[in-house]
Amino acid sequence: MGLDLVTKRLAIDNLSFYEIKSVTSFFNLILVKNQGAAFSLLSGDGPGQGIKMIGLSVLAMVPLIWFYSQAKARDRGFLVSLGLVLGGAIGNICDRIRFGAVVDFLDFHFRDRHWPAFNVADIAICVGVGLLALSIVTGRGPFGHQAKNPTSGRRAGRARTSRSSE
Repeated sequence: MGLDLVTKRLAIDNLSFYEIKSVTSFFNLILVKNQGAAFSLLSGDGPGQGIKMIGLSVLAMVPLIWFYSQAKARDRGFLVSLGLVLGGAIGNICDRIRFGAVVDFLDFHFRDRHWPAFNVADIAICVGVGLLALSIVTGRGPFGHQAKNPTSGRRAGRARTSRSSE
């Protein structure tokens, strides 16, 4: 969260809104405010949008905070994943409270096709969610315990039993 707030402050102090500063052939810096959700979804929902987005963000954080509180110290990967998601969400909530919108400034593009501008908090959220998804796909349970296949032990036992009776 700290890195996010520092980089946003640097962007605000050194860029004018919608001014494009080319860094490489595929990356620009551009200061924009996003009043909507990820990728500017719901950004045109009119007055009160900031309050709605803060409410949705806080609501989404409730189960994450509960999972975080239930995790054990040995579950470092899970704690880091949740910490990234929570830290990113808090960084963006701070923007919504201070500016009424999220400050975005990173702009990747290929020729004339631009990815929506984003910030360090968005990177933390995406990496955290990716790590959580990876833990599920690889069979790690939510608190660092190996997921067990309940049928694997029974089938192996039955196979041995049926062979021994032949």
